[in-house]
Amino acid sequence: MENLFMKNNHLLILLAGTIFLSCNPKGTQTEQYQSIPVAEKAITDTSSVYYANYATYPKNLTQLPIGVFDSGTGGLTVLEAFLGLDLFNNTTGEEIADGIPDFKGENFTYLADQANMPYGNYSSEGKSDYLRELVVKDALFLTREPNRSKIVVIACNTATAYGLNDIENLLERSKAGIKVVGVINAGANASLDAIDKSDSGAIGVLAAVGTIASGGYEKTINKLIKERGYKGNFVVVNQGGHGFAEAVDMVPDFIDKKSSKVRANYRGPKIGTDSLSIKPEILDRYNFQFGNGAMLFEKKDGKFSELQLNSQGNYARFHLLSLIEKHREKGNGLMMKNIILGCTHYPFLLDTLKKVVEELRNYQQNGVKIYENILSENMTFIDPSVYTAKEVYKILKNTGIQNKDNQISTLKAYISVPAATLAPENLDQDGNLSYDFKYGRETGSEKQSVEVVPFSGKNINPFNLQRIKERLPLSYMLINNILQ
Repeated sequence: MENLFMKNNHLLILLAGTIFLSCNPKGTQTEQYQSIPVAEKAITDTSSVYYANYATYPKNLTQLPIGVFDSGTGGLTVLEAFLGLDLFNNTTGEEIADGIPDFKGENFTYLADQANMPYGNYSSEGKSDYLRELVVKDALFLTREPNRSKIVVIACNTATAYGLNDIENLLERSKAGIKVVGVINAGANASLDAIDKSDSGAIGVLAAVGTIASGGYEKTINKLIKERGYKGNFVVVNQGGHGFAEAVDMVPDFIDKKSSKVRANYRGPKIGTDSLSIKPEILDRYNFQFGNGAMLFEKKDGKFSELQLNSQGNYARFHLLSLIEKHREKGNGLMMKNIILGCTHYPFLLDTLKKVVEELRNYQQNGVKIYENILSENMTFIDPSVYTAKEVYKILKNTGIQNKDNQISTLKAYISVPAATLAPENLDQDGNLSYDFKYGRETGSEKQSVEVVPFSGKNINPFNLQRIKERLPLSYMLINNILQ
């Protein structure tokens, strides 16, 4: 978050990254890690807008909130998991439910970096370093006054893939005792927990394009398969959910409820031949919804010449079928055991995703159920949120920083918006950062292009708020307290 580190001094200071040796959990040296400039400024440059005075961090972290961030409101699915978790005995710490929420009395700070989303596009635009900078800024927001947190939760798979190492390094150097937890390890472990060690199968990963490009899930899954002693044959089937998260957050480039015809500024999947394109020849398998403007289209000579997804459900349908069809075409005979929802936005469409699976089980081509032999009877969707919450609970318990004084949890929620000082030509027709400006920014600048404000009726899309109300009742209750 850029504006959160605003000081009077806007001098651009170029810092050479300091090189450190990264270590694996056992402490053995692996490969060289190079700190990025914004992290260097946060630790060493008192004149920088990014400087974080960690020397004044409270020695006792107990009363501080749990800090959670995502590229949008999708990370609220992780917050919901925290608020509803009851897997432990709160007195003994044993992994057995006691009827009491495990995070009872804990306070939360949530940051939605809406202005800079989608994170998944930075890598494809050659801006991975800028994404790393954004992720560190998110962590700085949650560890600087007035939002200091006792632990940082990266409720975003792409941010975890590209920025976890940077945040770990930053917080280790801060010497403030703050830990960071990402969602990828949690999702990979949860997937394997559901599979017998003697079994074989396919594991699907549906995640943002940037997350897939990083290889984060596939590398982690393959590493855990070896470490945990699985004996069978496994494959990981990846599908980049181009536009899916953006549709959930109602980003105009990907979904526009006001449109009734094909539009020029659409950036979602289009007709084509690759796995990120819509294939008209299997249109019946997608089973897209066309009513109420859910699909914008044009026809030529009786055939679709343009197709534009314009509903969250159609994005879910497109990407899930694309993943399953990709696996079917490989013809390796392995059953799809589960599919990891590798983006915190996707669980909002879980009902639709489950419905698509049942439709495909019954789909017939020339009298043959072509998906029947690749979809396991017990195939499930893995939401890493619950497993992330479990990991955080154990950390707080083991380090003795659970907040047991409060009876009621509170939430402070913030969202990024374009900076008021930004030139009009850098905004689109809806007042958001234009695509070219957003993905054209360079690292190292101390000039602020976004600012962070509290959640309000002005900056939360009413469709999103209704979705949160329906799917995330515990989070909605806390958010509604803020909005009133």
